[in-house]
Amino acid sequence: MAMKRYCCIGLSNPKSPENVGSVMRAAGCYGVNSVFYSGTRYARAKDFVTDTKRVHLDIPLIAIDDLQSIIPLGCTPVAVELVEGARPLPEYTHPDRAIYFFGPEDGSLDKSIRDWCEDVVYVPTQGSMNLAATVNVVLYDRLAKGNNTKSGPKFK
Repeated sequence: MAMKRYCCIGLSNPKSPENVGSVMRAAGCYGVNSVFYSGTRYARAKDFVTDTKRVHLDIPLIAIDDLQSIIPLGCTPVAVELVEGARPLPEYTHPDRAIYFFGPEDGSLDKSIRDWCEDVVYVPTQGSMNLAATVNVVLYDRLAKGNNTKSGPKFK
């Protein structure tokens, strides 16, 4: 029996409510199961300014101290970061069950997080994208590849 596809997001110390709101909107568009975040900056300024679809009412947004501790059973941790050794997203085959980790918009995903991720991917661009744009691109890539995942699409 094929394993059910599953996808969630981990945000490392996101910068602002606008970033998180936009990520939540993307999560709703692409069927993400849950979103976790670490750090204190978002908690100090919580306001779903750009979550215009109020996705946070349907998809859990959970504060966590240690992102590694929330990796769902059977999920492959995937770091999304432009670093040496990362695989370009167009060449990446997404796991059936994945949790994607993103760094803050004004920084990088910490090496300590990348070290325990099984995969590290990057979006090849000519400049840097903001957090929400990066999340949208990665989730769209996952959806668009459909058959280019370990067990293919499960849509009916």
